[in-house]
Amino acid sequence: MDRIPVAVLGATGVVGQWFVRLLSRHPWFEIMALAASERSAGVPYGEAVHWIFPEEIPEAVRGLPVVLPRPGIPGRIVFSALPAEVAGPVEEEFARAGYIVSSNARSHRHDPDVPLLVAEVNPDHLALVERQRRNRGWKGFIVTGGNCSTVQLVLALEPLRRRFGVKAVVVATMQALSGAGFTGVPGNAILDNVLPHIPGEEEKLAREPRKIWGRLTPEGIEEAEARISAHCHRVATRDGHLEAVSVKLSRRAELGEVVEAMEGFRGLPQELGLPSAPERAIVVRPEPDRPQPRLDREAGGGMSVVVGRIRPCPVLDWRLEVLGHNTVRGAAGGAILNAELVVAKGLL
Repeated sequence: MDRIPVAVLGATGVVGQWFVRLLSRHPWFEIMALAASERSAGVPYGEAVHWIFPEEIPEAVRGLPVVLPRPGIPGRIVFSALPAEVAGPVEEEFARAGYIVSSNARSHRHDPDVPLLVAEVNPDHLALVERQRRNRGWKGFIVTGGNCSTVQLVLALEPLRRRFGVKAVVVATMQALSGAGFTGVPGNAILDNVLPHIPGEEEKLAREPRKIWGRLTPEGIEEAEARISAHCHRVATRDGHLEAVSVKLSRRAELGEVVEAMEGFRGLPQELGLPSAPERAIVVRPEPDRPQPRLDREAGGGMSVVVGRIRPCPVLDWRLEVLGHNTVRGAAGGAILNAELVVAKGLL
């Protein structure tokens, strides 16, 4: 098929650059516009961006002039890496003007008519977009992805939820520096240290899975009743969030059944062969010291979630370690996969 023209909002930030990097070699999508703040507007992208990757800026976008994030820019799909404090109304303007918005921002995650989508977990929630269009009189629509730590948690636990049910989760995160952006954590604050508080993170991790795991009804999403207790920490790794998870299931499961459920898991993106879908959404490592961010964050091109140390829990039922690439699967890559699903479902 002809490549679909797309734009990136917030293209100079960390997640925006991941969008540019991943989209520059995408078989379905072609970058036609890069948008950022007034400070960068009118400047060629190669001069406006502080490029964070070892390879050169893709030649196709190096000379593109940065534009302001306003409707009228070329593209049928816009990928939003805008800061949450400005994303809300800007994304609404684009959806109202007929664009499809695949957002990484938190602004609309809990709007009742906006899908909070993890493509392998709740693809049926895309049915909300027709309600969104009717409710708001929009030609376009907004689809959001979850918080980076949420995405890997719900994906890792999805095969257990489907087969055994999930009643309660306790999760402690060790989150990489890239999740805080360019200037999020000063070096002298994180060096020789662990920061035991990330503003708003525990609340998102405790709330978002209930909508993602929720049941689609004629009235909207009936949120799941699973109880979630989250403890979030910033650590001095570059990329890759590691989570220590304990889970209580609705019915008894043996170790072999738990491992089998995870290793055999395939979602709709794998069945459809979407370009960004990893062959294995969940990779199970048998070694006692895996997963590790430095060794495992690139699994599946950064789109697989890696699970290890599956063992009984003396308080709940099972303990496991979950690793995901926070800026790929948990951000830009996940939003691109969501857009691929939108196209595959005929919603473009």
